[in-house]
Amino acid sequence: METSTTFPGNTGIRPQSITPMAEVLRQNGFSTAAFGKYHETPPWEISVSGSLDRWPTHSGFDKFYGFIGGETNQWAPLIYDGVTQVETPRDPNYHFTTDMTNNAISWVRFQQALTPDKPFFIYFAPGACHAPHHVPKAWAQKYQGKFDYGWDKLREETLERQKQLGIVPPNTRLAPKPTDIKDWESLSADEKKMFARQMEVYAGFAEHTDHEVGRLFSSIEELGEMDNTLFLYVVGDNGASAEGQMNGLYNEMTYFNGVPETLADMLKHYDEWGSASTYPHFAAGWAVATNAPFAWTKQVASDFGGTRNGMVVHWPAGIKSKGEVRSQFTHVIDIAPTVLEATKIPPPGMVNGIEQDPIEGTSFLYSFDDATAKERHTVQYFEMFGNRAIYSDGWYARTIHRAAWNQKPYQPLSEDKWELFNSNEDFSLANDVASENSDKLTELENLFMTNAERYHVLPIDDRLLERTDAKTVGRPTLMEGRSSVTLGEGMKGMGIDIFISMRNTSYTISADVEVSAGGNGVIVCQGGRFGGFSLYIKGGKPAFTYNFLGLEQYTIAASRALKPGRHTIVYDFKYDGGGLGKGGNGTIMVDGKHSGDGRIGKTQAGIFSVDDLADVGTDDGTWVANYGGAAKFNGKLAKVTIEVRE
Repeated sequence: METSTTFPGNTGIRPQSITPMAEVLRQNGFSTAAFGKYHETPPWEISVSGSLDRWPTHSGFDKFYGFIGGETNQWAPLIYDGVTQVETPRDPNYHFTTDMTNNAISWVRFQQALTPDKPFFIYFAPGACHAPHHVPKAWAQKYQGKFDYGWDKLREETLERQKQLGIVPPNTRLAPKPTDIKDWESLSADEKKMFARQMEVYAGFAEHTDHEVGRLFSSIEELGEMDNTLFLYVVGDNGASAEGQMNGLYNEMTYFNGVPETLADMLKHYDEWGSASTYPHFAAGWAVATNAPFAWTKQVASDFGGTRNGMVVHWPAGIKSKGEVRSQFTHVIDIAPTVLEATKIPPPGMVNGIEQDPIEGTSFLYSFDDATAKERHTVQYFEMFGNRAIYSDGWYARTIHRAAWNQKPYQPLSEDKWELFNSNEDFSLANDVASENSDKLTELENLFMTNAERYHVLPIDDRLLERTDAKTVGRPTLMEGRSSVTLGEGMKGMGIDIFISMRNTSYTISADVEVSAGGNGVIVCQGGRFGGFSLYIKGGKPAFTYNFLGLEQYTIAASRALKPGRHTIVYDFKYDGGGLGKGGNGTIMVDGKHSGDGRIGKTQAGIFSVDDLADVGTDDGTWVANYGGAAKFNGKLAKVTIEVRE
């Protein structure tokens, strides 16, 4: 959603001719609920202004409890219950995965108590193991020392376990490791120490999540409904993510701002890694290792390491086979037709008076009781940021255009080399057979283009960070074309496509307030502990803090405390110019008189956060600065006007 463009197929807007599975089930008598991550709502629609058509509760779900977007802080998430933002408790033991599971269990118990004969559908999507890797320390400590042998050995051991379990063919080889990934034995002692800790936290995060899924599973068992519940458990985040770069990240937002982190920076946070004081990601070597036996990672949609995930299907009343493996090619678009076939609901031709597009996936119900059944999903394209591939009856042609740890591609699109694999014989895509099968390769290249045209993949757009900027790619924002906005108290949770952009430019914030003695709290802020700004009053004195990626803070404070009564506070920032992410000079004025000034050494060129958003009169989530008490403003806030200028 945050990289959507104006190109067809990439707009981020679901057409009305495609009705979500949840809505089809709801209209056929199911109670429906979604918990956790929901990344299907255009970011410019995440406000009271809507449209709400693509929010979960307008997309087929009676109930939604979770976050809208790609990721969230597990310790301090931005949560919606339906369309209402809710505050999380300031409980040191709070964790979102546990919270969402509690809500899912409560909902299904309530639903079954009231309507035991009514079927239910739950979409349960934890934020794990997506970054940030946040987990209670006890779970991470279970893995202390378990990964000291490094990512190369982990790849080897993983493949051996896969073979022992019978989930990969016996002849499977490890695909060649990307040359960018260093051999573990070549690393320094400090690198090994830090990287091993990253993997301990990740493993704890994974097991903690699996434990919470287990609690949900057990609750349905306790209701006596599990035998006739189709439980689809997809384990993975496309493929493990290498967006942590070569060293991992203490704060993932540095990646989105093009700011490198040093090993020394991360070692400072070794003991607290995974806690609320970090927003971490692991090194790319671990991503490659945890995607074994494949070579590549998430974002590389042209390699099975970036797309292939384990899936468990459990349905005692509907599947005779138990504990078996199925190897027919299956894609995520096959889940909806499988569910509809299992529930004996025909795909709708018309919904709410709108003719529906045909479902493009293929039900895999046929494979449940026939391990040798002929594969039915025989052709599938893949594409992301220029990485592209085509699957056809076991043959697999692909390009590696860009690795997830690189912000630039290896070569222009026109110079990409196509590789060819026979995945029926080469599960891990380890052996490129393009040179001896040139006709087959040409056939598949042409097949890719046919599918790309049919399914709105064209034009191939390999831009990365540029696509996160709405203006660059023509994506709508609510502030498009505006240079000012006037806000009031209680307006909060405003994302980057909702709030006015103050990046890489000069601006003025003007606030009309009324305070008593000891005025305190936030006037307006954007971001949080890991990057952001805040204009606030602390101990009666107006102040402005710019938090650069949680690494450096610049604070300008007024010289005098405010007297009780009404005041106009103005913060003016003059940007240095000369490029992105530069610094500038800030000045605080109170009732038209100079009250303080200072230097902001540098600013963030990119986003502050995806879930610590802009708030007026408070600072929900993590705090940008130390407010000396509560973040909520304890006076009266009439209005806040922000003006940006070149």
